[in-house]
Order: sequence, then structure tokens, then C-alpha cells
Amino acid sequence: MRLAIEAAEVALWSWNVDTDELVMDKRAYDLWGVDTSSSVTFEDLSSHIHPADRDRVRAAFAATRAILGAYEIDFRILVNEEVRWVSARGQGNDSGIVNRIMFGIFLDVTGRKQAEEGNELLAGEMSHRVKNLLTIATALTLRTSRSAKTAEDMANDLINRLSSLGRAHDLVRPLPGTEGKAALLGDLLSVLLAPYDDLGAFTGRVRVSVPRMGVGDSAATTIALVVHELATNSLKYGALSVETGTLDVSCTFDGSDVVLAWTERGGPPVSEPTGPAGFGSRLVNRSIAGQLAGSLAYDWSAEGLVVTLRMDKSRLSK
Repeated sequence: MRLAIEAAEVALWSWNVDTDELVMDKRAYDLWGVDTSSSVTFEDLSSHIHPADRDRVRAAFAATRAILGAYEIDFRILVNEEVRWVSARGQGNDSGIVNRIMFGIFLDVTGRKQAEEGNELLAGEMSHRVKNLLTIATALTLRTSRSAKTAEDMANDLINRLSSLGRAHDLVRPLPGTEGKAALLGDLLSVLLAPYDDLGAFTGRVRVSVPRMGVGDSAATTIALVVHELATNSLKYGALSVETGTLDVSCTFDGSDVVLAWTERGGPPVSEPTGPAGFGSRLVNRSIAGQLAGSLAYDWSAEGLVVTLRMDKSRLSK
């Protein structure tokens, strides 16, 4: 049994319902980050529970004595700066109680919870991306229909634009087997913005001017995600939503940082949005901070939106 418990990485505990004292094995002490030489009560362990989960866990443990059959409670604990997920399991309604002592187990389910959170994030990101792509496709169709002289011209132009959009989307979510293929920053931006050019009263209204520099796979994915989000918003609300609007993307160096400037002009009046940030904004900010050690700043000027993307130069090659 000991070998089976060790193999399953199960931590054992017992709880005296009268004295509130807990007795745990070494794995449980290690899991909670508690000194094995100390006497532990449920209130002592409660101080390690994440504040957002603490009241819920206390209420759940108190209710276990009224629950008939097995119970399972998942919650977060704090061990120094680390957040861990713990699953507490046992039998309720004092089932199997001996000398006023209840028994149960702790399981470290951090990996499973992180995987679940990752899946939820991926599902949210995919939903957001699909909505954006549908919005862009609709806008491209409408704008192309205005400038095309014949149905055949419209079909050919729209196919080319949607194909460019597909290539740009591949950069946002690279296909398997494409790892290790870095790009030049200028080429990357040109591919990403190609679907939105020539959608106005004149050609070349999307201008890219950046120094020659290489971009690694991870950095390219993050930059593509940012540009895709900014272009979508511009097509819906900004300079790319009108025929006279222009977009300039330029790049400078500031010490160890690369500073990319996204400048919109000639579009409708813009104003800083109110309320909490949307999913797209949160996704972009998290990606920039995590992958590029950078930041994103917005200037909602009367002439048009200016977005400044600051990135650590050393991260661009990764």
C-alpha cells in the first residue's frame, strides 16, 4: 500500500473534529510548504489557502460532515510565491470515523488545472480570432464590391485578399512543421498588412518602413497577433474603415528596445474606450509582456490613433 500511495503521489491526512488538529504525512507537509516538526490545525492550513478560495474551502470542509458519501474539493494554495492547486478528497457524514478522527487525502492537481486553464484560454482565443476573421472577411467583401467594375474583377480581387489574409493568419497561429523559419521584420509586416492595402481612394495607403532585422518564430507569432488585432480594430473603427485613411508602421531603436509605431491618419474621430479591456486587448498585452518583455501604449489623438509597441531587442530573435 505504501508503494502504491507513493507511486500515485497521494498525500495522507487525518483530522480530529474535536481539537481541529491535523496529522499529515511528509508528502502533505511538502505539498503545503509546512514545517514537518510543527503541529498543524485546519486554521493553520487555511492561512496558506488562496484568499479568493479561503471562505469557500472553510465552508466546504465544515459541510463535509453533513455530506453522505465521497466528496472532492479543489482549491489553490500559496507556497511562498508559487500557486498550487490541491484536491482534497474523503468520505463525508463522518463515514469511517474512528475516535472522532476523519481521514482523507490531498492530491497535487496543479498540472491538470494549468492544462484546463490553457484549454479555456485557447478556446477563448480561437473564438476571438474566428469572430475577427469573419468581421474582416465581411468588410473586405463590402469594400471590394465598391471598387470592382465587374463581378469577375470583384471575385478575383476578393480571392487575392482572402488568400493574403489566410497567409497572415498562419503567422498568428503557425502550422506544425514550420518551426525554425524566421522572417525579416519588414517582410512579416508587409504580409500581415497586405489584405488591407488598396482598399481606398488610392494605392499604397498602408506604408511600412522598418530597418532590416530578423525575427524568430516565437517573436513573429506575437508580433503577428498584435498586428492582426490592431488591423482588425482599424478596419472596424479606425483609418482603414474609410477610403481616405492611411496607416504608417515605422520602427526606431531606444537603447536595448525596439520601438514600433503604428500611426493612423485620415480616419473617423477616435476616443479612448471606456470600461474593462476586451479579450483581444488582454491577450495581446499578456503576449507582449510574456514573449517580448515589452509593452503597448495607446495615444488617442484627434488626428488618429497612434500605438507604440516597445520590445526587448534580444527577444526578437527567439
